[in-house]
Amino acid sequence: MFRHILSVGGLTLASRVLGFLRDVLTAALLGAGPVADAFFVAFRLPNHFRALFAEGAFNSAFVPLFSGKLVQDGAASARRFADEVMTLLVIVQLVLLLAVLAFMPQFMTVFAPGFADDPEKFRLAVLFTSITFPYLLLISLVSLYGGVLNSMSRFGAAAASPILMNLSLIAALVVGTPLMPSAGHALSWGVLAAGVAQFLYLAWDARRAGMTLRPVMPRLSTDVKRFLTVLGPAALGSGLTQISLFADTLIASALPTGAVSYLYYADRLNQLPLGVIGIAVGTVLLPEMSKRIKSGDEAGAVDSQNRAIELSLVLTLPAAIAFLVAGTPILSVLFQRGAFGPSDAAASALTLQAYALGLPAFVVIRSLVNGFYARQDTATPVRVALVAVGINVALKLALMGPLAQVGLAVATSVGAWVNAGLLALLLHRRGLFRADARLTRNLPRMVIAASAMAGALWLATERLAPWLGATGLFERLGGLLVLAVVGLAVYAVAAVLLGLVRRSDLGRLRRRSTRS
Repeated sequence: MFRHILSVGGLTLASRVLGFLRDVLTAALLGAGPVADAFFVAFRLPNHFRALFAEGAFNSAFVPLFSGKLVQDGAASARRFADEVMTLLVIVQLVLLLAVLAFMPQFMTVFAPGFADDPEKFRLAVLFTSITFPYLLLISLVSLYGGVLNSMSRFGAAAASPILMNLSLIAALVVGTPLMPSAGHALSWGVLAAGVAQFLYLAWDARRAGMTLRPVMPRLSTDVKRFLTVLGPAALGSGLTQISLFADTLIASALPTGAVSYLYYADRLNQLPLGVIGIAVGTVLLPEMSKRIKSGDEAGAVDSQNRAIELSLVLTLPAAIAFLVAGTPILSVLFQRGAFGPSDAAASALTLQAYALGLPAFVVIRSLVNGFYARQDTATPVRVALVAVGINVALKLALMGPLAQVGLAVATSVGAWVNAGLLALLLHRRGLFRADARLTRNLPRMVIAASAMAGALWLATERLAPWLGATGLFERLGGLLVLAVVGLAVYAVAAVLLGLVRRSDLGRLRRRSTRS
């Protein structure tokens, strides 16, 4: 399981590095003005629905059922089930796509009402979203193929597919911007091209694995009925989660120009550890737990969940500390150039620090919620999400006035901690999860190691201020690199001295990776 997590995490890291290059180019060419706000809304909306129809609810219902059929009934039966689900997915997605394209202005009035006061921004948002929204159909099919491949312990292609998205958007910025009215136009077409590339790549890898999927006559078989039964609560839960994200877009659209962009740039950095660690752990843990539970190995499933939570926190805390202590130099060095000025970097840094408060919770949620999904219980996370989203949205409305977009990020972090706490409590009460001796022993050690890193970063930031604030790009990048090395070195040394990371574990992992 750890090898798969590291493999998925490594590919995701490569994608996120390309994503940073993409964002640096986007910040320089697009800035944080009305065109940027319009594109980021157009980019966010299909991804909101993607989380609802694809990666979120869909995978939480599909992967445990598909994994179970692989274990109990074999590959042929599992493939028939996937064919039936694919047919249903395509029908639903086509109906949604046609409806949204037909009523795009009205759709935009609902999801970005603040843009109505700026006719040009509203016009651009409608145009850009009309181009990007078909991406939802393509990426939903990518998620289906990814679920199939992950259930077969083939994690590489699905983890690598986001690299194609970043390459497509970088090409759109470099090649397309000079040929189109703005970088926003080029990026919108780049999103659509990325969806095509990702779909073709995943379909090719599934064919190599002997899992070529084909549309079949729609029918409500027993397996499909079971899938829909599990999907219903999962879709509702994902919908509740997306409400808080929609609320960010809705409320930020009513804030002064730039708020949507500040949220975007801060969230892009926050998504790095969430994607590399949280999503990697969740992607591998769900089929792992599903197979163990289906074969009667409950103890093994709980042990896998403990190790996943432990690994998630060990790797996430350094990122959260870095964003909290050194958020301003990080944002400034990475994005402050061209149309993205010092005030934009400062506003984005404050937003990043607010997101960092909830980062450990966001990552742990990925492991906790799989304790329910692996047992085909999608209803309980809905009730938890309902409470968390209610608190989240209420705080957004209360904090948007005094704190602007920073208040939205604070509310998001509080909601994440509420969600994680309730999930852990319910799993514990039902006897489905208990923090074992190793996890309980290591939690305070993580806090001590993270505190040592925070102190080192604070001192290093003061000493490196001339480099971090220099006018030359290479001096600033050098200062940021030194800052990162100092922080990670202190955390690593503290982790080894405290026994948080054991050399024997690293040695076994290295030997297994070499053999594989």
